[in-house]
Amino acid sequence: MRGHKAAVLAMLCFFAVYLAFPVQIAAAAGGKQFIYDEANLLSQEERDKLNAMANEYGAERETDMIVVTSKNVENIDVQLMTEDFYDDHAPGYDKPHGNAVILMLDMNNREVYLAGFYKAETYLDDGRLDKIRHKITPYLSDGDYYAAFEKYIKTAHNYMGFEPGVNPDNILFQLWFQLAASVGIGGVVVGTMAYRSGGRVTVNRRTYEDTSTSGILDGHDRYIRTTTTKRKIERNNSGGSGGGGGISRGGHSHSGSRGSF
Repeated sequence: MRGHKAAVLAMLCFFAVYLAFPVQIAAAAGGKQFIYDEANLLSQEERDKLNAMANEYGAERETDMIVVTSKNVENIDVQLMTEDFYDDHAPGYDKPHGNAVILMLDMNNREVYLAGFYKAETYLDDGRLDKIRHKITPYLSDGDYYAAFEKYIKTAHNYMGFEPGVNPDNILFQLWFQLAASVGIGGVVVGTMAYRSGGRVTVNRRTYEDTSTSGILDGHDRYIRTTTTKRKIERNNSGGSGGGGGISRGGHSHSGSRGSF
């Protein structure tokens, strides 16, 4: 009898802790589901890796980072599918219908749509989502879906670390450029110090020049020809159109980017 009461008491304690700390317990059990591979493009191992990555990176940005793949046999517009998914599943880091970014893959029409809701709408605006889509489109075209989704999660995480209105791909923010600039500045400083350590040179060309007998004897300019070269400027059309955001049927505003692959 005592053993039965102890088991019941332990179970009640567990549920009490679960109700108090649901997010932490869910994370310990593998985290929330963020990968909805309805088109069966990934192996189970790949789904698990991406889901763990989405849980980790999303927690750092307080934003759910979601991937949805669909065969779309009903041929629904990819943007509408994304909006309906948000309305129906109510994702959000801290509350239902909260901060979330969604990648929707329509395998029927070979289209991709990216949407950012609430915090993600601000930090992943249309322009930043366009950049992410352009980065992942080559992987999608090659059928390397795992690499595409991994790139999407990592890039979304990276971009959300920059204030809105800033170009996150600016060369000034790249680590390799900052290191190269530091090395270059250090080299200039050391070179200047080494040059000055040898003392100043006080002799120049005027030291031995007799200006009374020096001068220009003659000079002339000769025009030969002018050459004009025309070059066609190539346009980058990879990834299709950019699209944009909108408002879901549930009334939730979002940023957006769509294109084909």
